[in-house]
Amino acid sequence: MQDLLPIATRIGERLKARGETIAVAESSIGGLVSAALLSVPGASAYYIGGAVIYTRAAGDALLMIPPEARVGLRASTEPYAMLMARTIRQRLGTTWGISETGASGPTGNRYGDAAGHACVAISGPTERSITIETGQPDRVANMRAFAAAALAQLEDVLG
Repeated sequence: MQDLLPIATRIGERLKARGETIAVAESSIGGLVSAALLSVPGASAYYIGGAVIYTRAAGDALLMIPPEARVGLRASTEPYAMLMARTIRQRLGTTWGISETGASGPTGNRYGDAAGHACVAISGPTERSITIETGQPDRVANMRAFAAAALAQLEDVLG
């Protein structure tokens, strides 16, 4: 977590300076992005809320994505991550939404993705999605790598 704090601080300062807000939907990183963003003093100025969407049941209950929006999509893909980012942004009425969906390990997921696979999406005035492949089965290391990549992408999008 300590390695995420410097980038979270820069992101928080940028969001506060601009008067922008963010919502987070995380999966295999288990709340690390939210924890990092909330560790910054004054986070209530920009962090509106977030959820760990670890199962389909959680996604149905917390994001309330209609079934027709999922047609042709599967979890752990960039299009699905973007759907999550757009949905959390819309649901919480924020400037930005960020999401992650993947397989932290030590084995892959039921969709055929290997451990160390994750997709991150950012939705806002600019949109971007990326796929991360660590090639490693280490669950905790993958969670940290996914969170670091998500925050790096957010910082880059914020400029």
